[in-house]
Amino acid sequence: MFESFGFESLTAPQAVVYFALAIGLVFGLLAQITKFCFRRSLVGEDSRAAAGVWFTALAVAVLGTQGAVALGWISFADHRFMVSEVPVLAIAVGGLLFGAGMVLTRGCISRLTVLTGTGNLRAAVVLLCFAVVAHMTLKGVLAPLRVALGQVTLNMGEAVSLAALPGGALLWTGLIAAAALAIGLRSGNRPLHLVLAVLIGLLVPLAWVGTGFILYDDFDPIAMESLSFTSPSAETLFWSIASTSIPAGFGVGLLGGVVAGALLASLIFGGFAWQSFETPRQTGRYLLGAVLMGIGGVLAGGCTLGAGLSGVPTLSVAAVLAIVMIGIGARATHALLSDAAVRHA
Repeated sequence: MFESFGFESLTAPQAVVYFALAIGLVFGLLAQITKFCFRRSLVGEDSRAAAGVWFTALAVAVLGTQGAVALGWISFADHRFMVSEVPVLAIAVGGLLFGAGMVLTRGCISRLTVLTGTGNLRAAVVLLCFAVVAHMTLKGVLAPLRVALGQVTLNMGEAVSLAALPGGALLWTGLIAAAALAIGLRSGNRPLHLVLAVLIGLLVPLAWVGTGFILYDDFDPIAMESLSFTSPSAETLFWSIASTSIPAGFGVGLLGGVVAGALLASLIFGGFAWQSFETPRQTGRYLLGAVLMGIGGVLAGGCTLGAGLSGVPTLSVAAVLAIVMIGIGARATHALLSDAAVRHA
């Protein structure tokens, strides 16, 4: 469709950077205002309110994404989420590691990216470490680990998508959206925060449709992408180092937009403050969490946004498994840390 716009000086790969920048800017603004974070919805002191925001966004993301599929705008038939040979061991291990890491750093990587824009140097260091380790796992010294775990697969055939199960896409879309929306409506959140959560959820299908339909160009194709932070973090790191030979892509625009949006929100509504590590012990804990998330995000096929908020709406069984394992890893790590704190009290 992109070629119909008649651009003479802008290619689809160039346009997608600006599109991602806009998506990221809006997400950064909304996420900072609502304190959007999957970790908080699981183990935070205000977990009920945080879960209300996160799951309301998920409900809208599911409905919007599957609506776009039904209209024929996009298809996930050839997407990596729908590979019939599901690397179950890599997803399970990766999810557990990522969940543990986000508890250690007190925030999933999307939340830490947002916090980076508010002057939080702890978050910035974690984000940098996360990007380095994710790139090491994708293409560096940790790649053999990824390959070895990825060889343990389960052939699910068409059942890799919930749409192939009894009831089809309509039933599973309705069930997921209804359950998520029920959590949101019972969360006790202010209506404004739920409205903002709806807007966050709309960004997911907007990104899918934007990259998979509106900006699609037969002569210069781009990948169909939505909100995610694992691959984009590694991509941004690599682009930052070698931008003269590596062009920017969707991930670079997305991360840049998120940081800028969070900065703007913190300056307008308050919340910008320089913060850093308080003790060497805290530094070590955060760096360990960053390493675990970097490895885990790659193995699981995405973070709480890539596999969760953006992945689940595709109705991918692999994405559902990933976010469930992330949740289990987070709850188990939180319980272990709580028990340790009690014993040392």
